Amino acid sequence: MPGIFLSTGCHNIGNGGSVSTTDTTKAIAEKTTIAIPAFNADTAYYYTKEQVDFGPRIPGTKSHQECLDFIVAQLTKDSLHPIIQKSKARTFDGKTFEFDNVIAQSQPKNTVRIMLCTHWDTRPWADLDSVDSDKPFDGADDGASGVAMLLELAHHLKDANIGVDLVFFDLEDYGQQNGVNGEDTKYPAQDDTWCLGSQYWAKNLPTDYIMPRFGILLDMVGGKNAVFPMEGTSMRYAPQIVNKIWDMAASIGYGNYFTHDRTVETIDDHKYVNQLANIPTIDIVHYDSKTRDYPYFHHKHSDNMSVLDKNTMNMVGTTLLNVIYREKNNSETP
Repeated sequence: MPGIFLSTGCHNIGNGGSVSTTDTTKAIAEKTTIAIPAFNADTAYYYTKEQVDFGPRIPGTKSHQECLDFIVAQLTKDSLHPIIQKSKARTFDGKTFEFDNVIAQSQPKNTVRIMLCTHWDTRPWADLDSVDSDKPFDGADDGASGVAMLLELAHHLKDANIGVDLVFFDLEDYGQQNGVNGEDTKYPAQDDTWCLGSQYWAKNLPTDYIMPRFGILLDMVGGKNAVFPMEGTSMRYAPQIVNKIWDMAASIGYGNYFTHDRTVETIDDHKYVNQLANIPTIDIVHYDSKTRDYPYFHHKHSDNMSVLDKNTMNMVGTTLLNVIYREKNNSETP
């Protein structure tokens, strides 16, 4: 998750109640004849831990390669035939890294599609921490939780009415920290240093690519005390999609978590998907219900398994399964 941001207030909802997957599924069944599969937050939590156990997923490291192999293996088990998009990019500090975007499609011949995306790398330094700010951190929520959510969702895509593109962006979090605590003074300020994998992906779509109706980016979607306000860049480019997702969340009982408060525009992968690929894409991103800001562990060593909450994962995953399964396979626009 990039560190360039400003925020406005969110409702203080506290810790909230525990909502089981079973209860959520029963509530959905009472409202519709559409069979919505149950999201398994235990599996998503396990997938998060698997990544964290590799170590920080910094491009060029053994942990990074191990995580790449893990993502590809899990997608292959679901018969999604992942493709690795390899390239190189120069970072703000003058280094060159090879990176790997991972792309997988359910029902590839289905011409009605949406996209789900996340980043799978971790920032090389906990530069917002007061201790060991030059050392890497686990990235349990910032990186691993989004990957885990997509891998769990991948189990349920074959029976949906629509096709789904899953895109795992690399080299997202190796950006220049400007405008917040920990501001970089060593290098001159530069533009577009974040989200290098998504920039490349958006500029290099295949000529026969079936454009999805819309995209949803997941960034920090597994933490405790999470609320998800209407993020500013999402509202600039795709307010109709924000409303669509937030209305769905409210209809299944999560309206206090998907709030109608707004943030100003943030720099995240969806910015470049909107600007360069012209796919209306929104960001589901964690804000803390108490601090009304990014969570306390953002780009710090405290971003480890202790910050995760299966209830948050269940809430986001269940909302997304409802979005996927209720999307109609016809020519209507969203």
